[in-house]
Amino acid sequence: MELFPPIPLAEWRDCKETLHRFAQVVGKIRLTASVRRNHWWNVPFHLTGRGITTRPMGPAEGNPFTIDFDFVRHQLVAASLDGTEVSFPLYGQSVASFHRATLDALAVLGARVDIPAPSPFDLPDSARPFAEDTEHAAYDPVQVNRYWRVLSQVALVLEEFAAGFSGKASPVHHFWHTFDIAYSRFSGRHTEQPAEADSVTREAYSREVISFGFWFGDDTFPEPAFYSYTSPEPPGLAEEPLAQGSARWVARNGSHLAVLRYDDARAEADPRAAVLAFYNSAYRAGAGRADWDMASLACPGGITDQYLAAAPPA
Repeated sequence: MELFPPIPLAEWRDCKETLHRFAQVVGKIRLTASVRRNHWWNVPFHLTGRGITTRPMGPAEGNPFTIDFDFVRHQLVAASLDGTEVSFPLYGQSVASFHRATLDALAVLGARVDIPAPSPFDLPDSARPFAEDTEHAAYDPVQVNRYWRVLSQVALVLEEFAAGFSGKASPVHHFWHTFDIAYSRFSGRHTEQPAEADSVTREAYSREVISFGFWFGDDTFPEPAFYSYTSPEPPGLAEEPLAQGSARWVARNGSHLAVLRYDDARAEADPRAAVLAFYNSAYRAGAGRADWDMASLACPGGITDQYLAAAPPA
């Protein structure tokens, strides 16, 4: 199996737009039914061996439940702790019918969830309720399975990269807001947000952070790519070199993203090593310019104990 199979946005744009809204329906259920965590870490999806999951949620003294996207059988699976399970096919659904079927499945489980603002978040049709969206109804099982395989491979690269850091860090998780997979490192320093910042931004960036991830492309950057950014951005960040000659700094929303195009990574002799080198160079750029204590935060080989790090392999 190819490490990073081709997934040009143009080939599955309509399918991606539909799937993105499916994910937002379930993501908003997760937002409502889970205990809030710092930086919204309770909200994203996590990967499974067959797709993505909300993880268990719901009342602690009731009947907790999960919602999983199975991208092998192409079904949505809702299951509760008492063993009840309900599933339905993902293909052949509009956003409206998916929304209705999901709520019906939860009702069978006895899980009644009122979705706040039941419409897309930060998408062009954010004023249209999910229940009225019959426009987005494209679901290609082949393309969706490929999306999940790419997501899974990128997750493993991010997990390997994450092993080298011992400070506060996020899980590797899949955001339904921007439909990207990300991992973040924190210096521990507080940051101040402008008074006009929205609640999502204020919580996400309340601490100094360097984020790393991958997205599948959108209207503003219409191709898949690996990325990194530092927030708040320190002066001179975009002057720092990036590993891989094809990687570059891209101006975006008043700051800079380090970007390595997916197809450029695929063209490397060792794509996995190329992506790891890119992430490491972006980290050194941001942490160096922001004066992080990189030595004390380092965790070579995923080991923090100096005795174990120096010991020969068993």
